[in-house]
Amino acid sequence: MTTTKKTTTSSSRKPPSTTTKKPVAKKTTTPKIIKPAEKIELSPSSYVHEIFAAVVAERTKDKKIGILQQYNENFIKSLLIWNFDPSIQSVLPEGDVPIQSKEDAEKNPSSNIRKEWSKFFNFVKGGNDAMNKLRKETMFINMLESFHPGEAEVLCLVKDKKLQTKYNITKELVSEAYPDIQWGNRS
Repeated sequence: MTTTKKTTTSSSRKPPSTTTKKPVAKKTTTPKIIKPAEKIELSPSSYVHEIFAAVVAERTKDKKIGILQQYNENFIKSLLIWNFDPSIQSVLPEGDVPIQSKEDAEKNPSSNIRKEWSKFFNFVKGGNDAMNKLRKETMFINMLESFHPGEAEVLCLVKDKKLQTKYNITKELVSEAYPDIQWGNRS
């Protein structure tokens, strides 16, 4: 006698789906806001915006001062003096600068603040009054277009004396980090 096994099919089973999965939309990323808890790795050739971001990322005043003192260089001091010294007046128009963004500028900038800081005197009152205003503005725009976007942003903030709106760096902090800076009587 042979027994046959009955196979039962379950009616609750669903047939395989023939629809395809919808692609998941990529989330747009917002610019990264520097929080005090984040540590930033710096190198001797770090960009200015990276140095300032590292200062902001530190929690204690002593560590902030330590980073500024680690980069005790004239290009950093000149930016901070231009931003915080009330006797220095920019001759460039206040507000946004009409620069053309170059796609490769972030990956491969041709210049930076470290290389160009010696030209900053052209952009302040009493620096180079013989140069006409249009030439100064053109020179400034060309300089910004050759910079990494972060460096260009720093220079635009300094031009308008608004560095502290993005980076929590104060004149008092700068004075403690660089006691050799003499404030005032520059124009």
